[in-house]
Formats: sequence, structure tokens, C-alpha cells
Amino acid sequence: MASASLGLSEWEQAGCRQLLELLETEELMALTDTVTNRLVHPENRQEAIHAILVYSQSAEELLKRRKVYRETIFKYLAAQGIPVPPSSEKRLLIDHVKQYWRTQLTTCASESGERKTRAESHEERQKSPQDYIRDLGEEFCQWFFELLNSQHPLGVKSEERWGPQHFWEDARMKFCYNTLEKNMEEYVGAEMVSLRLLSLVKEECLLFNPNLHANGLKCAMSQHGLVLVAVAGTVHRDNTCLGIFEQIFGLVSCPVKENTWKVKVVSLKIVGQNALEPGMQIEKPSIKYESIQLQELYDGKELTVFEPQKF
Repeated sequence: MASASLGLSEWEQAGCRQLLELLETEELMALTDTVTNRLVHPENRQEAIHAILVYSQSAEELLKRRKVYRETIFKYLAAQGIPVPPSSEKRLLIDHVKQYWRTQLTTCASESGERKTRAESHEERQKSPQDYIRDLGEEFCQWFFELLNSQHPLGVKSEERWGPQHFWEDARMKFCYNTLEKNMEEYVGAEMVSLRLLSLVKEECLLFNPNLHANGLKCAMSQHGLVLVAVAGTVHRDNTCLGIFEQIFGLVSCPVKENTWKVKVVSLKIVGQNALEPGMQIEKPSIKYESIQLQELYDGKELTVFEPQKF
């Protein structure tokens, strides 16, 4: 559940407010439902914007929301007089927004004599290739789990359609679950993989809550361009936390559709509370793999269905 604590700085609040004003009222209400998990029911635009700002854990988390469209961020940057290529990916537009806000904050601090050190400013401007891979993984997970959870009978409906179009035709999935006993299922083909994941939410009424912070998300890229995304989180039904999950995705970019990644391989492991090892904390499930270990899961010859790691 979202925490009602203010996670945005003064400049971020002001910037996000201006950006949110560019959304239609219906879009604002839908975004409020997503951010607050339908706990807040605003009566007008300003109440919706206030709720979104209060319940967002960070500005970056808000900007990466699927309902904050790439076109909206582009319009915001244009309104601020910041020229960017129209074909820029959403995550690059977000970087421009964050840099703009940092510049505004630095200018304000300089005027009041509170200058940042050169080392700090340099560190903020630097972004390694691994940072971009993690940003891609985080953006993918937010999109994937919002869309999957929206298929729940009581979920907030998504305008986007769930289906095999998000998977490669030869996609493969390994599903391991351990409640009272261990079970393992395997599926081949976009249709089968898509339907099995859908049934978990639509028929078994599960909801997935990924931990996209700290050690809950690990990402890597192979030398052939396959992006590996490993994420841990909790599994819920109604008001009950049933256990934890670990999911690894193998993503391959689409050569004919720019900035589009499809799922090639999925490995999902669910462990019920009664099957957890002693001392395992369910509140903050984490990924034990290191990036180099994720890369080693792909042998360079063919994509395999990964064996989920022991919790």
C-alpha cells in the first residue's frame, strides 16, 4: 500500500504539479487510482494532483508511471524551453526533466550561498550504462505489473490490452511454486505464456507487488543485447499476503518497432509463507543474484529457461 509521506522536494513538487496540469481530468483521476491504490477519491483536479504528489515515493517513480505519457513529458520540457529530439525515449526525457530540476535547485542554492561541491554536481550528471539498464528494467517492471494486476477482477482497468503481443512467438516460461509441496510447470509459445500469467491474476485472484527499490531489482545486459531483469516482491490475495515471488525476464528489443522490448523468457517462482526458510523477511524480498550471475544465465548460444534461485 502506498505510504502517505511526502517524498518529493519543493522543486520536484512544483515541477510535477505543472506537468500533471497537462493531463486531462479523466487521466488524472486514473493516475490517482493507481498511485493511491484507490484509497483516495478526489472530487476535482486539484485534489487529484495533491493526492498524486503526496502518495508518490519519488519524482522519478511518478514520471515512470505508465499513465504519465511520454508525450506529456515532452510537452512539459517544450514549455520550459528545453529542446529535445521528438523521437527521444521516455527514460531520456525523464533524465532531461531531472537535470532541469537539479539546475533550478542549484541556481536557487547558489543565490543563497549554499553551493554544492564540484564533486557532487559531477556525480549527479554522470550516468553509467548500467544505470540506463536498471532504468529500463524498472520502467519495464512498472509497466508489466501494472498491466498484469489490472486484469484482476477488482483491479483498476488499463487502456492497454494484455495478450501474446507482448511476448515473442517462441517465448518460454518456467513456473515454480512452493506452498505445501514443490511444483514446476513449463510453457512454450507467446499464447501459452500469456494465458498462464493471466490466469494467475484473473482466475486465481493473485496480485503482485514488486520491490523496485534497493536489492529488489537487479538488471544486466548480455553481449548480444538481451536484457535480463530480476525482480522480487510479495504476492497477495484480498487483504492477505500469501508469500513472496522472484521473477526473471529475458527481454529482446523489437527490430521493426522503435523503443519496444518483448519478453523472450520468463522464470517465475512463488513461495508461500508456510514454506519460507526460517529468518526470511517477507517485508523486503530481495534478489540474491549479482549482475554478472544474471549475465551468466545466458550462455551466448541460446536462451534458456532459468532455474529460479533458492530464497
